[in-house]
Amino acid sequence: MSSQLTSFVGAKVFDGKSLLDDHGLLTEAGRVVAVLPRANLPQTPCQQVLTGGILMPGYVDLQVNGGGGVMFNDDPSPEALNIIAKAHSQIGATSILPTLITDSAKHTAAAINAVERALANGTRGILGLHLEGPHLSLARKGAHDPDLIRAMSDEDMAVLLDAAKRLPLLKITVAPETVTPAQIKTLATAGVLISLGHSDAGFDLCQEAAKAGARCVTHLFNAMSPLGNREPGLVGAALATGGLSAGLIADTIHVHPQSMALALRAKQGPGRIFLVSDAMATAGSAIDGFALNGRWITRSGNKLTLEDGTLAGAHLDLTTAIRNVLSLPGQTLPEVLAMATAYPAQLIARQGHVGTFAKGARADILHLSDDLMLRQVWQGD
Repeated sequence: MSSQLTSFVGAKVFDGKSLLDDHGLLTEAGRVVAVLPRANLPQTPCQQVLTGGILMPGYVDLQVNGGGGVMFNDDPSPEALNIIAKAHSQIGATSILPTLITDSAKHTAAAINAVERALANGTRGILGLHLEGPHLSLARKGAHDPDLIRAMSDEDMAVLLDAAKRLPLLKITVAPETVTPAQIKTLATAGVLISLGHSDAGFDLCQEAAKAGARCVTHLFNAMSPLGNREPGLVGAALATGGLSAGLIADTIHVHPQSMALALRAKQGPGRIFLVSDAMATAGSAIDGFALNGRWITRSGNKLTLEDGTLAGAHLDLTTAIRNVLSLPGQTLPEVLAMATAYPAQLIARQGHVGTFAKGARADILHLSDDLMLRQVWQGD
């Protein structure tokens, strides 16, 4: 991206809140300067003239397991993170949260070190680290290795508290039945983003976890206690609890479109439903299979499964997710675009930096066509 003052014109502008006609975007040195009516834009040394479509902030994806042919679990290194981040930036996710799926204590330590080193090396687009497990429910393990799932120990707590000091963002997915409210409160007070998932817990226990400091739910509907007539489960807690936001894998494979539509209508705020890819190694690559903890995962179309048919992450980009959600009844384009940008940024308290065209935000920019296909990506410094 040019270090000179640059204007982007010729497309509608979504600034993170509103979709604006006849406006343009000004950037300089990798940062947003302003969004202005086109008539008020100054002459600039550089100008990007677009032909229709939508100019919008880069996607903020809080659940990325791999990409570019690489799984973070398989290679928890700064070099792997660089490959994964580049692969996702090319498909629009210019800010990602690398995710380590349930693994050994040694791999967890390596992942923390890898993110810390990648950030020190200046790898673009890395927000921090998401540890999805190992403190999960065996009953809702999904594709996670059951031999590695365990309750949270004092040693685990010490590792997490240390990581929270070293990283700009640490998100952990836990099942309420494997951690105590006191543990959740301690971690949340230390700045850890607690997400509930892979859980068979009932509504009341999930509510207790939210009161203790949990603020998120991992991949709504998947690997969790369902909404029932007498027991609302984690799905019910996610929708009824205003303090919880929830990630959604909107590929129409993990969640039926009508279930997505019902959830979007039912969600109580201020928490939001936001889009995640749950992307595996296949994202941004042509591979059709890979290993996870010694088990082979196969891609068939956009579906990833273990040998027994269990869903194992997703082959999804957020542009596709946006189109899928927008096809549901009652959805507006600004709201759906915010689900991939502003809402996840707000959850992690980065709303002035990514997922927005606010002044001073990183100039991560996408150009979508009128039919919502990704045309071009510019990534700020």
